[in-house]
Amino acid sequence: MSRPTLEVADIIRCAGKSFIERNRSHITWQQVKVLNAIERCRTAALGGHLDQCARCGYRAISFHSCRNRHCPKCQTNARNRWLAARQRELINVRYSHVVFTVPHQLVAFALQNKKAIYTLLFESSAATLLEVAADPKHLGAEIGFLSVLPYLSLGGLRPAKPYENRIELRWQRLGAARSRLQWRS
Repeated sequence: MSRPTLEVADIIRCAGKSFIERNRSHITWQQVKVLNAIERCRTAALGGHLDQCARCGYRAISFHSCRNRHCPKCQTNARNRWLAARQRELINVRYSHVVFTVPHQLVAFALQNKKAIYTLLFESSAATLLEVAADPKHLGAEIGFLSVLPYLSLGGLRPAKPYENRIELRWQRLGAARSRLQWRS
């Protein structure tokens, strides 16, 4: 697989410091720490070692990684393993994708109260989906689903828009009927 032309670390190196300064009032020290780790990942700043081919003697410097769980470079293999494991758990039925968003008028409030807003968003979106699926006019069954906060979702392959506050749910179009003696789809 070829290396991408532009990586997240390149963007952070170019605009990270000005981004942090402009957003100092609502960016946490943990977020600054992540940005700094990604910026330094696999550069001389973290040190490295010399690799040498035993057959031909070719030498190459390998810089150390930041190993930060938010780093798209470091977590690609872990993310791919996690996605493959989740894929194996899926049952062979149709799935639907549902998105719940915070109204635009509440975005500024959400930035200042992330834990409260996201807790409410997760809880209310789950309750809504369960209620609609349980209604006999729709599916009339108890369903399973996965809720995700797509903050730089998929490791930055499809970055969320700035301050976009949403929960994405993927649910199986199959559920246990109230009697639990049959499946409904």
